Amino acid sequence: MSKRIDKSWVVFASVEENERGKCVDVFCRPDGTFGFEEFRRDVEDAGEWTPLGYYSGSTYASSTAAYEAAEAAVPWLADILRRNPALRRHPRR
Repeated sequence: MSKRIDKSWVVFASVEENERGKCVDVFCRPDGTFGFEEFRRDVEDAGEWTPLGYYSGSTYASSTAAYEAAEAAVPWLADILRRNPALRRHPRR
């Protein structure tokens, strides 16, 4: 897990790019705010997920707002979610 995702944050969705070399995690913080981060996984990283976008510091009031921001920031994500809306998961209440 990234050093940019605090252990107290709950990742409730992880969407992988078709080639499986990138993913976006969407998470909820204990204070009720939401966020996301983009990662990549390369051979030179020994298979570990490495943060890419420095997005996890931004906060959103809802999971829907976090998805909207992620889709605007990460070009490949919007296409994948449009083709497979079931990947757009939200936290249980």
